[in-house]
Amino acid sequence: MPGKFFWYDVMTTDTAAARKFYCNVVGWETQDSGAPGAEYTLFTVKGRGVAGLMPIPDDARRAGARPTWMGYVSVDDVDKAAARLARDGGKVHRPPCDVPGVIRFAVVADPQGAGFLIAKGLVGDAPPELPIGTQGTVGWRELYAADGSSVFAFYEKMFGWTKAEAIDMGPMGIYQPFATGDVPVGGIMTKPATIPMPCWGYYFNVDGIDAAAERVTAAAGTIINGPHQVPGGQWIVQCTDPQGAAFSLVATHR
Repeated sequence: MPGKFFWYDVMTTDTAAARKFYCNVVGWETQDSGAPGAEYTLFTVKGRGVAGLMPIPDDARRAGARPTWMGYVSVDDVDKAAARLARDGGKVHRPPCDVPGVIRFAVVADPQGAGFLIAKGLVGDAPPELPIGTQGTVGWRELYAADGSSVFAFYEKMFGWTKAEAIDMGPMGIYQPFATGDVPVGGIMTKPATIPMPCWGYYFNVDGIDAAAERVTAAAGTIINGPHQVPGGQWIVQCTDPQGAAFSLVATHR
């Protein structure tokens, strides 16, 4: 549905190492996308694609891009949405283009610089989403903004997102959950000083946070924060993979 996150890619400097790492940590399986002339691997859950793995594109690498996760937000018309985003203060880093027969997309950023993609699938019979909470799917999305209090207006106007009840985190400021449909799916906050620039982060569902954190370190990843419990009772840990891409894990129990 328009306005919802529906896909995620990790762009990295060593796809073979990243493939092994995430399969070990998250429990994904993989399959080649079959896209002619492109190195693109699907991470799968129960045979269903949930995310993608690719090298950092040459133009992005020359511009200084580092390993990172990027999310895709669905729109009805990519060209119109890209033009509207630019008018509303966002930036179009890569104009709309096609993966023939698969997807039309544009690489963009919000007015404060956090990057993501807007996209429309071109596959007419795409399968329904896996149930919420399925291990290996994304369980939460988090925007670390330059100014969390002002950036929501952009996403509200652009995608129709709505606010859920805000959480006062004391010295860390206000945490603003948001919904892209009936229930909250993510949160927005002003980034801490340790995060160099605004960005989106993604939490993958795992079965037990302590065991998952051990898998991260065993596979040469780094624990940045946690594990700890968050409002609502879930447990999270924030990490980087061996190539430096940030990601997080979430579980219902330790």
